[in-house]
Amino acid sequence: MDTDSEPYIHLATLRQLHQSVAQLNTARSLADTLQTVADGVVSGLGFELAAVNLTRSDGELVVAAVAGSAGAEAMMNGRVGSRASWERRLAMGEAWGELRFIPYTEGWVLDDDDVPQWHTAGPAPRFADEWHPMDRLFAPMYSSDGELLGVISVDKPRDGRRPGAWGCEALQMYAYQAAIAISNARLRSNMQRALVRLEREQQALRASEESFRQAFEYAPSGMAIAEMGGDQHGRLIKANDALCRLLGRPASVMRRYSFSDLVHPEDIGTLLRTSAEGGRAELRLSRRDGSYLWVSLRNSVVADTADGPRFLLTHVEDIEERKRHELQLAHRASHDQLTGLPNSAELRSRLGGRLCVRPGPAPAEEPAVHAFSMDGFDDLVTTPVGFDHHEHLTSPLTDDPQDKGLAVLFCDLDGFKSINDRFGHHCGDAVLVEVARRLAAGVRDNDTVARLGGDEFVVLASGLCRTDAADLAVRLRNAIIPPIRVDGRAVRVGASFGIGWAACGMSAEEVLQSADQRMYVEKRARSKGHRRAG
Repeated sequence: MDTDSEPYIHLATLRQLHQSVAQLNTARSLADTLQTVADGVVSGLGFELAAVNLTRSDGELVVAAVAGSAGAEAMMNGRVGSRASWERRLAMGEAWGELRFIPYTEGWVLDDDDVPQWHTAGPAPRFADEWHPMDRLFAPMYSSDGELLGVISVDKPRDGRRPGAWGCEALQMYAYQAAIAISNARLRSNMQRALVRLEREQQALRASEESFRQAFEYAPSGMAIAEMGGDQHGRLIKANDALCRLLGRPASVMRRYSFSDLVHPEDIGTLLRTSAEGGRAELRLSRRDGSYLWVSLRNSVVADTADGPRFLLTHVEDIEERKRHELQLAHRASHDQLTGLPNSAELRSRLGGRLCVRPGPAPAEEPAVHAFSMDGFDDLVTTPVGFDHHEHLTSPLTDDPQDKGLAVLFCDLDGFKSINDRFGHHCGDAVLVEVARRLAAGVRDNDTVARLGGDEFVVLASGLCRTDAADLAVRLRNAIIPPIRVDGRAVRVGASFGIGWAACGMSAEEVLQSADQRMYVEKRARSKGHRRAG
């Protein structure tokens, strides 16, 4: 080579290299960048054939771009070579700086590996640095952290010679710039994909939020969003139209309340458990007019993985009609159908609930047992000693006004059978209803008047001494004696009372039998002339 013209050759090559590098920065996508890298080798570095092998995410290398030969492009483009085969090539090649060269005399061992290649056989070189068709020259491309991005494979130098120091340096510099361009293109591609994915996620989120808003606003049953945790726990953030209509309160007013402000005082414990744990509860909520409405309240805890629980989504369903029906059924099961008073089973349940099986305080080391009566059968339920809600009952032993207990007044009507026989059961039923009314009017609100069956009634009155109980029996007897008008006819019944006392250590049945026996003693002791009959 003429040394006088070499600087001009180098300058022309440098200009071509600069133009090729400049083109790398104009590519708009990763595919365009890869093809520009291959084209730049052919147009700016003096090689007739170039292939760009790109490292995939699985580590394998795929032929991503080919320049200089349509046949080579058709055969090689898109084909994959294993990472192991490529590492073998780079390891066995002669190090020309960062380049790796495998001469034709050694490359034959690679002919059968899985790396895509475009080589043809040819005659032996005529001079020392002549390029042989089976020679292989690779320019690895590395990222800034040393990761192998890919390999540029070149072939067929236009001058037919193996590249010298200047040619190798130019190819090495180009590979370095190509690595930067590919890294930037990958970054842009990843950013574009991330932006597209983000936009899709935002669109999906907006669609989801809109679906939730419509489902919330237009739900046929009540829904609310409430604060969870902090000073504002339970405060209503939003209530839909159905809930506002259900409670008779506008949305602007609802935001001033929490559910604890609206719930019936007896249901506040149920609400707090449901708010803390999520789930379902049945309770009463206050309406604007002061009435209470039975609702089924279902809470879902909406949580944030980073910040923990954020708010409660509450579904409120009107169950007033069902609850009224259930209460009616429960009332029918526990109350007398004719008089509306508690029936025999309810009486025994209330009485048994006040009794335990021990006649005195239980020793501290032993468990106390409480007896609860259901439908006339005493079921024993064990409860720890010192159970705070049990008031131990004893019978008054003296006439001292401070000696008080639970009085059980057993009432049997005198002369009722003759009314039934003379005027029929219709008249008898009317008498029973009126007697029940008079008995209920003659006791305190917390006392119990029950119909035991037939013409027998029982009164449970707590906190009475012996004198109080006797006075109550007289007042109730006097309340029954006045005539009862039925269908324009006045009829009279009398009443005999037996007073018993409920005491722990007795069963409900024993208490009732004791009062019943005393009533019969009184009935026999009284003169028939003083009994009132219809």
